Amino acid sequence: MTLSSKPSIQVRAPLASETVTVKRKSSPQKKLAIGHLLTEQRNRQSANLDNKSALQIAEIINEEDATVAATVRSALPQIAQAIDAIAGALREGGRLIYVGAGTSGRVAALDAAECPPTFNTHPDRVQYVMAGGPKALGAAVEANEDSRELGATDMAKKRPFRKDVVVGMAASGRTPYTLAALEYAKKRGARTVAIVCNANSELGRAAEIEIVAEVGPEVLSGSTRMKAGTAQKMICNMLTTGAMARLGYVYGNLMVNVHPKNEKLLERAIGILTKTADVDRNAARAALKNSGESVPVALVMLKRHISRLAAEKLLEASRGNVRHAIEASNT
Repeated sequence: MTLSSKPSIQVRAPLASETVTVKRKSSPQKKLAIGHLLTEQRNRQSANLDNKSALQIAEIINEEDATVAATVRSALPQIAQAIDAIAGALREGGRLIYVGAGTSGRVAALDAAECPPTFNTHPDRVQYVMAGGPKALGAAVEANEDSRELGATDMAKKRPFRKDVVVGMAASGRTPYTLAALEYAKKRGARTVAIVCNANSELGRAAEIEIVAEVGPEVLSGSTRMKAGTAQKMICNMLTTGAMARLGYVYGNLMVNVHPKNEKLLERAIGILTKTADVDRNAARAALKNSGESVPVALVMLKRHISRLAAEKLLEASRGNVRHAIEASNT
């Protein structure tokens, strides 16, 4: 099957509870019925929010936020499945591609952007697709989320294939843009994951792995940038940190793949080497310099008492797994 610049779009039959119309610039668009979703219900704890003091408002939000971690905990088995799928994809040269709209897209973009400085991964390894493109990160262009055609077209530009994992994020679980993007990736052979905050969703049914965090009604009704966004951020943290740990891009719980580009990161790198290799600051700084400013290479050099070239060969043989390189047999 060849990749077309104009992928065909299959529009599903509308559910009984919703109205679906084709978007046209020249005419107003009818809105999807979402009132039955749990995230759209009114929160009893925040009734009369506008009559509360600043402290009372903060307390209400804090109390609601405290429930999010327990909600995410209920999805840990599915999160673990996704972690292993992502680690497997990255190990075989595939990619993690997030897709979302609005808050979900911004959370996805944030997680993707933080992987290179945290794990020294190439920016191509973890990517994002967002309704409205990069400009939507700083400005609301939420109308794009209603377009299935744009979702499929934007995903097609990434050329997803069987080694990739595509993670669709939507609090409602029914965003047309995200749903179409995920469906396109699935047809191209990519493994698919859904992160949603409502059970029995279209996005969840479309994905191979469904992660549901039912955070319930928001303090501000329907404002899924709040608890739903927090849950999505927590799950994304688990997915990328878990996958990178499984790949050995961390050592223990230390950020050994950090790239020391500034003073703070340099100090972090020196601290990692002094703690893990049991050397003083001068020895750590010298090893880092001799390694070409690579913390993993410097650590293997110090732990194995070997040259930079030998350390680089061990890391290459272990596919970047720092622990495996340190513990590899000498034979």
